[in-house]
Amino acid sequence: MSHSPRRRTVLGGVLLLIPLALGGTGCSSSNPLAETPYDATEQVVLKGAEDGRKVDPSLPLEVEATGGDRITDVIATDAAGRYVAGELLPDGSRWRSTGSLAAGAHYTVRVSTEDENGAQGRRTIGFDTGPATRLLTVTFGPKSGTYGVGQPITAELSTPVQTPAARAVVERTLRVESKPAVQGTWYWVNNRILHYRPQEYWPAHATIDVHATLDGIKVGGGMYGGPSQPLHLTTGDRVEAVTDAAGHYMSVQKNGQEIRSIPVTTGKPGYDTRNGVKVILGQESFVRMRGDTIGIAEGSADSYDLPVYWATRVTWSGEYVHAAPWSVGSQGADNVSHGCTGMSTENAKWFFDNVRVGDIVKVVGSAGATMTPFDNGFGDWNLSWEDWRKGSALVAGKREGTTLADAARLRPRV
Repeated sequence: MSHSPRRRTVLGGVLLLIPLALGGTGCSSSNPLAETPYDATEQVVLKGAEDGRKVDPSLPLEVEATGGDRITDVIATDAAGRYVAGELLPDGSRWRSTGSLAAGAHYTVRVSTEDENGAQGRRTIGFDTGPATRLLTVTFGPKSGTYGVGQPITAELSTPVQTPAARAVVERTLRVESKPAVQGTWYWVNNRILHYRPQEYWPAHATIDVHATLDGIKVGGGMYGGPSQPLHLTTGDRVEAVTDAAGHYMSVQKNGQEIRSIPVTTGKPGYDTRNGVKVILGQESFVRMRGDTIGIAEGSADSYDLPVYWATRVTWSGEYVHAAPWSVGSQGADNVSHGCTGMSTENAKWFFDNVRVGDIVKVVGSAGATMTPFDNGFGDWNLSWEDWRKGSALVAGKREGTTLADAARLRPRV
């Protein structure tokens, strides 16, 4: 049933005295605020959603009043109850959203109105937004499983994200939760790759859950987030191998206690092993190593072509911890390799069996450069925590103690 606005009646001064003469109360039974709100269906229009059409999520949401009524309040929420911000014109003729809408989502708009007599009206409108035409998806790494305490989390985006504002939108949706809880943040390696690490190594025997709430979120430039698969990881014991290249020994520690001391040889002058923290990338029981793969001319004095066993990889360019039976006489005394950390076959097999992907291999005392953070494996831990925070689109420049959770929103900011 349509509502016809009631007109205000101007009463003369004499008539206003009648209720007082009868001793009546000052509260009238026709108080518009006490009446049941009228159906404001014909007084309220949601622009862009006529005839059940899906609303374009890239455009502002607009609610207009017609027939002389005015809007007094608008509450717009998504299916999870999150609010969409907006502003109402002073004359109550129109409300317009100021917060972004998600693509492919359902919303409910509750509108309150008032007619010329002050009577209250209500209308509730449900609508869906259209799907995104440009999708941004995220793939997390590594694969679900158990890793060492040095394993960073990675996020690879399907499309480059360039602007600081768009990066902040994406980063807010990437959630990492661990038990025990630790402080950590994302670092934008480039416009498509992010890494996540805590301030310190992960706790031993922790559980780590990673997921994104990017689906449907407006990123910018007509691009919206798409669905993603969550990731579940656990960590094992805290295993760290610390190689003193100057002392020619490796100390393997488990949960803070040394469990083996191994004589080693590292890179000779000109092929010095990289200093710093490296994360184990993989393990191969056998690999053929040739000098020409690292730029050594075949047939030269430094050329080699060797079968290598029990090889634990720490860089993509070919640095390993492996068995080197040909250099046992130098192990513990001299550095004679082309950059790898060599040890006896027995020690290499033991090391291979007692470490896993994600464990820490740290080199000190070498004349080599420090392991780079991102271009040759996981050198993430060679950045200070202060410098790591600078790579975040959310906490860079903010005081220490600010975390992703401080700014995290699952839907567009309101």
